[in-house]
This record gives sequence, structure tokens and C-alpha cells, in this order.
Amino acid sequence: EMSPRRAASQADLGKVFGSVTRVLKENRETLNQADDFNHNHGDNMVGAFQVITQAMREKKGSQPSEQLAYASQKLSQQAQSGSAKLYSEGLAQASTRVAGQSAITPEGAISMLQALMGGQPQADAGQSAGGDLLGALMGGQANADPGQSGVNDLLGALTGGQTAQSSSGIDLNTLITAGVTFMQARQQGAEPLQAVVQAVMAGSQMNSSTHRAQSGQLVAETLLNTLGSMLGGARK
Repeated sequence: EMSPRRAASQADLGKVFGSVTRVLKENRETLNQADDFNHNHGDNMVGAFQVITQAMREKKGSQPSEQLAYASQKLSQQAQSGSAKLYSEGLAQASTRVAGQSAITPEGAISMLQALMGGQPQADAGQSAGGDLLGALMGGQANADPGQSGVNDLLGALTGGQTAQSSSGIDLNTLITAGVTFMQARQQGAEPLQAVVQAVMAGSQMNSSTHRAQSGQLVAETLLNTLGSMLGGARK
């Protein structure tokens, strides 16, 4: 009788962000070296995601939006680096994106990731674009020829974004950049996951410096990978 509940809680945010922390620890030195200014970006990122992971675990069982809001609050109190402040703002944005959801859906996963990475604020059309992007990723893992379905999904996301642009405040340039990046990545032989990560990063404010772009890519990739396998498991 536990099975429906297990399916709903597959996307355990504590575990998801714990995976990100592990990957950041493995890459700590590389990120420190990539930081030409203070040489401590890797340390800062590990510290920030340890705070986030701990906060998620403390709120285990709460709604995702509550967990994200709590993590944002903890991070703004405890971590003082510029990157930590950006991720604290991203977590607050992500919290509003998934408000009212009892579990992270595939659509919510991309929406949460876009917000976390400091993408443009989006309303309903952004949600559908997010769903199409994750559909491209999840479908891509199952289909024989994932590239084409991924491109179709992304084109659907783009055209959906165009019609709703005026009312929802989507930054159309960001969506188009993401679409172009996605298609270029697929043409160059990237896996669906890498292509989606590149598309998300195309509109991210984490691109403001090389070391932030580097750590942002690790964060986005690990989040999508972990959520993808959790949600993939929940759908069977």
C-alpha cells in the first residue's frame, strides 16, 4: 500500500541536491583553478550546496516549494559568496514556480532548473516549454531516434512561447537562443541530456563568468540526470 506514495516522493530533493554536492566536491579543485579572481569558487559552491542539501533534508516530506524556499532562506543567511547569493535568489524563484505541487513533475523539474539557474521569469507558456524540453529529454532516452522528437518538442516550445509572449513576460530571445543551442548541440552529436543542459545554460545568468558557467553546467547536468532517473522510475 506504500507504492502510490513512493511514486509521488521519487524526486527526493535532499537526494537530488546531495548528488549535486558530491559532483561539486569531485570538481572542487578544477573550479578553484578556473576562478581567476579569488581561486575559491569550488569551495564556495561546495559550501553553498551543502547548506542547500542540509536544508532540503530538514524539510523532507514538505512540499517542494517549501523545501526550496527554506533552502533559499538558509543559504542567504549562511553563505556570503556572490555565487551563493545568485543560487539563493534562484531557489526563491524556483519555489514560486512549483508552488502548490505536492511532488516534482517532469514539467516542474525543468521549470525549477531554469529558475535555479537564473533564467528569465516565465509564466504558463514557460511551463509548457519546460514540459516540452523534459519531454525531449525523457522521450530522447526511450526513442530510437531521439534527436528528431527533441527538435520537434523544442520547436513546439518555441512557437508556444511566441504566441504567449506578450501576456506571460517570457523573454523570447532567451527561448530562441535555447532552441538554437539545443539543435546545434544535437547536430554535433550531443546526447539529449547534454543538449538540454546547454539549452538551459544558454539563458542563464550563471554565464556571467567562465567559472560560474562551468559550475552551473555541472549543477544543471547532475540535477537533470538525478531527477530524470527518479522521475523515469516513478513513471513505470
